[in-house]
Amino acid sequence: MRCGAKCFLVEIEVDGKAQLESINARTPAKARKSIRKKHGSETQILAVKEEKKNVTWR
Repeated sequence: MRCGAKCFLVEIEVDGKAQLESINARTPAKARKSIRKKHGSETQILAVKEEKKNVTWR
């Protein structure tokens, strides 16, 4: 994982079915780019959201 990277949840449509995939990237644009590299440029990207982690420190 690179410095400044965050975890993004990307909702994509593959073969008419919606899927949720977790991607580590610095920006939402980089997350979209990595999805297109993995699934092809014709993949429909529905949403990109930063994954919020609930961390409680003691």
